[in-house]
Amino acid sequence: RGISSEERPKRPLTAYFRFLKENRSAFRQKNPEMSNMELVKKIADAWKELPASQKQVYEDARKTDWQKYSEQLAAYKAQLTPAQAAALKEERRKRLAKRRSFRAKREMTVLGKPKRPRSGFNIFVSENFQESEGVSPVAKLKQLFDSWRKLSNSQKQPYLQLAEDDKVRYENEMKSWEAKMVELGREDLIRSRKQRSEKNPAETEMAKASSHESKTKSKLRKSEE
Repeated sequence: RGISSEERPKRPLTAYFRFLKENRSAFRQKNPEMSNMELVKKIADAWKELPASQKQVYEDARKTDWQKYSEQLAAYKAQLTPAQAAALKEERRKRLAKRRSFRAKREMTVLGKPKRPRSGFNIFVSENFQESEGVSPVAKLKQLFDSWRKLSNSQKQPYLQLAEDDKVRYENEMKSWEAKMVELGREDLIRSRKQRSEKNPAETEMAKASSHESKTKSKLRKSEE
């Protein structure tokens, strides 16, 4: 039978998160004006000031739950076939990779990383999306995709030029941003020399447009399925 990672026993809460879960409602009632971030900070401060004897109560509960969790996990793994174990391992790897990607994107937003340049096709879509025919967003995108493919090179040129201008904007903003990251000690976020190397503008834009067209075609094909 098919087994999902959702059936895997849940790891028990740590002593602090158990305290947080049990007391959040009471803290919220006493501090209705606080934001969630402020409330969590207040609870964290309360945990720090909690006597060791009271913290031990939460730690003992964690140990008891951990023992149950270990037994349930062993029973869960024992029922898996090698194929199921491999499939669940791959599912977990993808889920963790997706989570890391989300956190990385969120960090980049907080650090103010410049938005990537748009392709000529992206600009064409954004300018014509509202007026395009189609009831659903997917239908509109399909209509715009077909229209873009029918444009001649001269008709596409204004959009390709805007894309080149946006690329210049992006490179200038990235240089300033990367200099700021160096000052903050975040050299790990700086692009490699190979990534910064200049390519033929026309080749770059045509390759980018082709990539976006391929992605759009793939999305449309999946929606039709």
